[in-house]
Amino acid sequence: MKQAAPIKSRLQPLVPGKKREKPEHGTSLLTAFQEIRELIVHGKMSPGTWIVEADLAERLNLSRTPVRAAVHWLQREGYVLEHRNVSKSRMIVAPLTKEDANELYRIIGHLEGIAGRGAAGMPKSDRLELVKKLNEVNDRLLKIADGRGGHSGEIFELDRTFHRMIVNAGAGARLSTLHNAIEPQAERYWRLYASSIINALHTSVDEHKKIIHGLIEGDADEVEAGLQYNWLKGSERLGHVIDIFGERGSW
Repeated sequence: MKQAAPIKSRLQPLVPGKKREKPEHGTSLLTAFQEIRELIVHGKMSPGTWIVEADLAERLNLSRTPVRAAVHWLQREGYVLEHRNVSKSRMIVAPLTKEDANELYRIIGHLEGIAGRGAAGMPKSDRLELVKKLNEVNDRLLKIADGRGGHSGEIFELDRTFHRMIVNAGAGARLSTLHNAIEPQAERYWRLYASSIINALHTSVDEHKKIIHGLIEGDADEVEAGLQYNWLKGSERLGHVIDIFGERGSW
């Protein structure tokens, strides 16, 4: 069986020789959750990595109690899994698999589709202002696809900005909360594989254009369908990449 490496060697202090100040009482659990999640999402704790509470507590300058609670919270949200064998069990960073990606992309596609309906219902002046900003972002993606500027490392941030602008414009408080909860899970795949789908970037840009057209027309059905389709096809493109490079962190 392939063994995952413990995290201690992968994590570096924020400033060599200097510990960060401890958070105020009552914020430790949330701090631990957010910072461990960020390490996972940004790939600083690789898929399949063992979770060592003592190492994390030292890295975050927290006691082990909030770290332990944060790990169980992350487990409930799908970032961490319990891996069992005959003799013992360990908590590991959840692997990146096609099955998981397909589920996440379907969910976020539906959430953004609902937000898109809200954006399509805005006053025309507000919609056109949003369209202007979306076109600017999509044009930058097109330049990367055409080799006329930018670089592949920008694809993730630009694509996320495109989608977030629609969510921010059309989602209410409850929908925003749901989207904020699920987006970082999809972001793990988005970040690791975004630069690998550059050959399909023209297709994604064209899918964005259909979403923008729906917003110009104020057609909620077209915007919703366009966002869901963009995520569905994104899942398929991601699946092809995973087929080539393999599922990361799988045992």
